[in-house]
Amino acid sequence: MIEISLGTATRRLTTFRHVAHVTFTSSLSVGGCAVTLSAHRKSASNGLHWSPSRATGSVGPFLYTVYVHWSLLVLLLILQIIKESQQQHGLRHGDYQRYRGYCSRRLRRLRKTLGFRMGNRHKFIGKKITVEMLSDSRYLLLVLMEAERAWSYAMQLKQEANTEPRKRFHLLARLRKAAKHSEKLEKLCESPRVDAKTKLEAQAYTAYLTGMVEFELQEWKLAMEAFNKCKTIYEKLASAFTEELAVLYRQRVDEISPNIRYCAYNIGDQNAINDLMQMRLTGGGGGMMAEKLEALITQARTKQAATMSEVEWRGRSVPVKIDKARIFLLGLADNEAAIAQTANEETKEHLYETLLAECRDTIQAVREELKSEAKQRERSSDADSSKVSNLQFLHSYLTYIKLCTLVKRNESMAHTLQAKLKEPEADENKRGPRPQDLIRLYDIILQSLAELATLQGLEDDHTFQKEVSLKTLVYKAYRCFFIAQSYVLVKKWSEALVLYERVLKYAKEVQSKAKSLNNTLKDLPDVQELIAEVNAEKYSLQAAAILVFENKLSYLCLYTFFTSSSFMQPLCKRLETFRLDPALVGKQPNLVQFPPDFQPIPCKPLFFDLALNHVAFPPLDDKVEQKGKGGLTGYIKGIFGFGS
Repeated sequence: MIEISLGTATRRLTTFRHVAHVTFTSSLSVGGCAVTLSAHRKSASNGLHWSPSRATGSVGPFLYTVYVHWSLLVLLLILQIIKESQQQHGLRHGDYQRYRGYCSRRLRRLRKTLGFRMGNRHKFIGKKITVEMLSDSRYLLLVLMEAERAWSYAMQLKQEANTEPRKRFHLLARLRKAAKHSEKLEKLCESPRVDAKTKLEAQAYTAYLTGMVEFELQEWKLAMEAFNKCKTIYEKLASAFTEELAVLYRQRVDEISPNIRYCAYNIGDQNAINDLMQMRLTGGGGGMMAEKLEALITQARTKQAATMSEVEWRGRSVPVKIDKARIFLLGLADNEAAIAQTANEETKEHLYETLLAECRDTIQAVREELKSEAKQRERSSDADSSKVSNLQFLHSYLTYIKLCTLVKRNESMAHTLQAKLKEPEADENKRGPRPQDLIRLYDIILQSLAELATLQGLEDDHTFQKEVSLKTLVYKAYRCFFIAQSYVLVKKWSEALVLYERVLKYAKEVQSKAKSLNNTLKDLPDVQELIAEVNAEKYSLQAAAILVFENKLSYLCLYTFFTSSSFMQPLCKRLETFRLDPALVGKQPNLVQFPPDFQPIPCKPLFFDLALNHVAFPPLDDKVEQKGKGGLTGYIKGIFGFGS
């Protein structure tokens, strides 16, 4: 074997000693570049000598010459690297501080691996990355991580600048630092050792960071030029490479587009505002651009608010003197139209939340004015306290808007859950939607309708009260329907059937009351569809209940049969009864009982003499010999047997 090494790459080539002429060809990777090696056997020589493109060496009598051809240049996928790093280290949740820490740690690891340390812990010695070092792509990655660290710190400061405006100066400094590092990266990539794709990505990255700096400085024309350059490069790259990389490039283009439209609007293009509003509907323009877009919309509404003086609701005109209320009411129709046009559920939920937040802020501003008005009423004794003031009526109107928006949002969420409820579950381990989730949503809707009925200034409006009562019946019917479905899941048939009957009762009551109120049910769920669904559910419920009852009955009969004494008897005891018994041809047929049971048998009786203790025997004294008293003579006779 001969081992040929170049830098950190190694390739082993097999030698052929018995072949006069042979050429080896192999490839390896050196510093991220593909290298082709060729070895040709010639005459004998000693040693191995390397040159940048050629190496010669010998093993035994053979001489090898290795020619090195650089077939690929240094490659660095800039956008893919930063997107993967951002998603894995904090930016998925908007945590720029975590991502900044990751960039610092990766920089330290790269410097240690490359031996490119800036001095030691006691003294700093600055080093610059030069073109001659570009045999390894990690030197380019080092500059990229420095730019990302500065950019992430700037974004972190931007979040903190909302409460601490002085941090905006530090933010601009870090953004300029990031742009400076990106320019350094672009300059290094101009080397002929770097491939064309990396050069284009470096130019786009520099243009993006430059545009961010100019955007923060409100230099709209320069920012627009930089963003347009970045967008053009990424569009060209997306059309030239694989679909996986093209998705990343298109995502970057989508991020840049709202910034370009915003710059165009500030330059003087009035048509750009329509494009920005459309992007808001589709959920575009996240992060820094989202705040700018909301501020732009508020600014446009503020200009229109000067012409608005009053609003009419429930047959009463109310003057609107609070600027915040004017801006909100002007944008109400646009917000409702945007929600109606949005097909994406996530975007629709975001728009609902934005509208509710604006409504709450407006109600709070009106409440502050109401407190001042109440104090003025206390001072004036001749004021009529029974009449609802214009400001109080405006407060009721805004509260009505908030509660109706809550009802529509929860109804939209309920429709989404109903659609998911009808779909088959793809993953059994993952919990899907349940009827209990819908019950909670309808509970919130009914609570909002109960608050609507108690709005101040509308107690005597009978038409309004009837409308609220009718809506309450509709949502009660739907709530009752999903409670019944939750009982069906646990096979409580009688409770579910009673609740279905209650749903039909509510639905018929709604139909009878809706005749007197025209155009009231147009925004409500279809009651007729609910009635048809309930009837179908009732029939299926009754069928399921009957099947379950029959199954239980059959199970009971089978259990009684199999546990009966006649079935459990062995074959020898039921020979007179014919019955197909599969167990008889199995491995354990029940033919006889073994071991057999014990049987009672007669045994030898036991006699007990119970009268012995009660019998009086005759005296036998006369038959027993009486022994006389002989004294010593008798004793001696007794010893020697003379007396016997």
